[in-house]
Amino acid sequence: MSNRKATMTVDAARRIQKSTALANDGKVPKNSFAAKAMSIAAKNAQSGGKK
Repeated sequence: MSNRKATMTVDAARRIQKSTALANDGKVPKNSFAAKAMSIAAKNAQSGGKK
């Protein structure tokens, strides 16, 4: 197992959010993993991480 951490990308967060929305009648709960993933991906994109 590697010690390297993967960066959350906007594309990955988008896929997670889509799955969550499909499972919840089109809604993404506020404190869900999908919402947190999208927030982290947006911060990574702003700080110059992979988009």
